[in-house]
Amino acid sequence: MSLLGVLLLGVVLLLSLAYLFLRSKHNYWRSRGFPCKPSPSLLYGQMQGNGTTRHAAYVTQEIYRYAQDRGERYMGYSFFFMPIVMVCDIELVKTVLVKDFAVFHDRGMYSNPRADPLSGNLFALEGHEWRALRQKLTPTFTSGRMKQMFGTMLQVATELHRHLLEQIDRELEMKAVLARFTTDVIGTCAFGIECNTLRNPDSDFLKYGRRVFEHRMLAMVKMTFAMLFRAQAVKLGVKVTDDDLEAFFMNLVHDTVEHRERNGVQRNDFLNLLLQIKNKGCLEEQEQEGSASADRTGMTMNELAAQVFIFFVAGFETSSTVMNFCLYELAKNPHIQERLRDELNRSIDANGGEPTYDMVMGHEYLGQVVNETLRKYPPLETTLRVAGQDYTIPGTRHVIPRHVGVQIPVYAIHHDPAHYPEPECFDPDRFSAEASRNRTPYTFLPFGEGPRVCIGMRFGMMQVKVGLVSMVRAFRFLPTAQTPDRIVFDPKSFILSPAGGNYLRIEQV
Repeated sequence: MSLLGVLLLGVVLLLSLAYLFLRSKHNYWRSRGFPCKPSPSLLYGQMQGNGTTRHAAYVTQEIYRYAQDRGERYMGYSFFFMPIVMVCDIELVKTVLVKDFAVFHDRGMYSNPRADPLSGNLFALEGHEWRALRQKLTPTFTSGRMKQMFGTMLQVATELHRHLLEQIDRELEMKAVLARFTTDVIGTCAFGIECNTLRNPDSDFLKYGRRVFEHRMLAMVKMTFAMLFRAQAVKLGVKVTDDDLEAFFMNLVHDTVEHRERNGVQRNDFLNLLLQIKNKGCLEEQEQEGSASADRTGMTMNELAAQVFIFFVAGFETSSTVMNFCLYELAKNPHIQERLRDELNRSIDANGGEPTYDMVMGHEYLGQVVNETLRKYPPLETTLRVAGQDYTIPGTRHVIPRHVGVQIPVYAIHHDPAHYPEPECFDPDRFSAEASRNRTPYTFLPFGEGPRVCIGMRFGMMQVKVGLVSMVRAFRFLPTAQTPDRIVFDPKSFILSPAGGNYLRIEQV
């Protein structure tokens, strides 16, 4: 046989093996008797178009509706060629997130701190490492800590107000402006550094923060490989963080920590609290009160950098998109905007003319508006867990194998008419005290639920509410010719983000 013939035969053999491998992966659930969505794409599974033409929120919503139409409590499908179980029944959602948390305590994210230091963060860590770190970090996010940062956040909001004053009666793309505001907030509250991206939109903080959320095919391939073949990925030293992104954050943290420790700098920010944990294994007041946990192990510089990194990336983009979507809805629903403005003004006037932490965080209608925004536009459309052992779904014979992912489709649940009638309608009264009491638990999941609920929830809510109070009291937001009747999500963004931006006109009140 000629050399060309051998090569052609080898290519055919490799393609045949690849085809058989992918087909076996797509038959994963059918062979186990699970209800599953038919006709998967050979390369994408049921995620056809994800990241190219459609956002994952739309794809998972279709699978959720397919299951609902057939009365299924869960549905097996292929995320590319990775098997996933989507949970569609709310009682089963509660079981996964809370009742059987001991089985589903991990997210299934790839973490390899030795080769990829920034991956060793609280969001990605698993098992004992996650529990120990969560216990140490929880006291840094109490309401008392948030009050200490509130004044700093108000100062950044004042800069936002000044910036918007320069844009009166202009059409402004709000997504970019709000990302700069939250970058300045996080830079100040996490690093104690004034980023000034509202004045300097070319800041490295903003550039590298955005990089994390870019939907790039190579990053997707690396992450999928690492999640499917974790042991091999660890052995190979696979990195999911780009080298220049890692270098920026690692150098920034090293330089800032060295400066603070050399000069005895103390600030009311997240980094200062992490430095106490790094050096003493607990916060200073815990040590004085004797309330620290038995584990007094400190943190390495790499571990500290990983926590600052996830605090930054989780706080700046998600909070800015929530405010962005909220302003869009307020512009499209001027009666809600006027009511919110009136109620905020009355509350602040009654408070001596100054917003305080308790007033902002406890404001009833502001909370309803923010919650309805989170309901309609949850920043992360999905919450993922992984079975730590073979798990028999209660009331069935179906077994979710160990290490297989379990998906809670947050966006789809939030848009289910059974839980929220007319789900596309923006109605903050859904979250009045009475309506919230009467709603089925575990149908509102913007921060997840259970022991692994988002640890930075208070900070994120404070950032969103401070920004909205500053803007809505002073400015009126109106739609323009570029404002769409309906938001379409950008398929290239991991989080929910409007394709083409969000253009609004600003008037001074």
